Amino acid sequence: MESIWTKDVCMPEFPKLETDIRTGVLIIGGGMTGILCAYFLQQAGVDYCLLEAEKICRGITGSTTAKITSQQGLQYDKLLRKEGLERASLYLKANEQAKKHYRDLGWFIDCDMKEEDAYVYSRNDRNVLEQEITALGKLGYAAEFVEHPNLPFETAGAVRVRHQLQFHPLKFVAEIAKNLRIYEDSPVREMTEHLCLTPGGSVTAEKVIVATHFPILNKRGSYYLKLYQERAYVLALENAPAVDGMYIDAVHGGLSFRNYRNYLLVGGKSHRTGKPLRLKDGEEKTLCGLNALKEEVQDILPEARIAAEWAAQDCMSLDGMPYIGKYSRRTPELFVGTGYSKWGMTGSMLAAMVLTDLVQERENEYAGLLSTSRSMLKPQLAKNAWHAATGILRLTGKQRCTHMGCVLQWNAGEKTWECPCHGSRFDAEGNILDNPTMRKLKNETEEK
Repeated sequence: MESIWTKDVCMPEFPKLETDIRTGVLIIGGGMTGILCAYFLQQAGVDYCLLEAEKICRGITGSTTAKITSQQGLQYDKLLRKEGLERASLYLKANEQAKKHYRDLGWFIDCDMKEEDAYVYSRNDRNVLEQEITALGKLGYAAEFVEHPNLPFETAGAVRVRHQLQFHPLKFVAEIAKNLRIYEDSPVREMTEHLCLTPGGSVTAEKVIVATHFPILNKRGSYYLKLYQERAYVLALENAPAVDGMYIDAVHGGLSFRNYRNYLLVGGKSHRTGKPLRLKDGEEKTLCGLNALKEEVQDILPEARIAAEWAAQDCMSLDGMPYIGKYSRRTPELFVGTGYSKWGMTGSMLAAMVLTDLVQERENEYAGLLSTSRSMLKPQLAKNAWHAATGILRLTGKQRCTHMGCVLQWNAGEKTWECPCHGSRFDAEGNILDNPTMRKLKNETEEK
């Protein structure tokens, strides 16, 4: 399954690391976070290099729906209640600044950047929408209620915020990455706080930024408890209506919509990686929600034709905000950006803004808010711990994950082995598709 972003773009190519080098800052991971960090460091004249295991932006960045928005579901009503006015205001300000950076970089290059209004809709609960509008009003952010959003089904209305952005992520990267110091096909096999080994050579660095989607070091930071991963599915439809904006459902796992050229992109049916999709009536689907998405789209848009289909994978934090900063309290020169909770494009820019300041030992006003060491005492922590414990202690199972030993589940729809603990994925032959694992399956797998 490949996204539409890969169809009409020529990405720059970079050499493989084939020697031992030293650098000021090493960036591990060539997705949007890593590329933006490299770009900003180069602009600042900092000595750096970037290692990418395969090709830049072939993974999570290439499967995004590519929305850049300060509106992230019904986030701000929750933040006001749980974090207070000051922290909620600061998070909104951070997202607004991230959006501005994208606009400044992308508006004058060929990446199909377009300003659109963003909507959060509900099919049956007007009250939650009005609460969000009230919360945004307290934060001084303009939002309005829309009675009849332009969607192919009835709703209870939507929250609209204006002047958000959408773009073509790979065209954007192809332009800004042209002259960066990047090594492709250079996977990190072993690493310490200052040294990384690849099959072709090593990098010794004064500081390291881990931008690998899910952090790959288990011994620091407790990310195996702070994060879990979800899969969601996207269809690019032809012969489908224009929706005039970017839409997401207020309900977790609901449908999202945006147009790109002659396509309507419809996403949804998210579920924990390695766990079945649960529907409202309690029925469990297979581990792949793609068929469920197709069925719903057929019901609401019977004339549409599927031109492309793909899946996205997202790291979900405990409180909905990213983890950006020092990898842990005890690693002053090791940094990370992760946990964007389905807002990877905006989160990547937030990470680049904060991390490039921190590695240059400059203060950043958002560093405390997004600190990786903030409180873990959230309800999701117990769920993550339960999934990890049951996965590791389970006695039966054909394959175990090479990350922490959790029993893998077979996804017949995508023909992959998936870890319900932390979201690692392998193809039928045991090759790595998604981290945090760094090692393929030891034994050759058998397709069911």
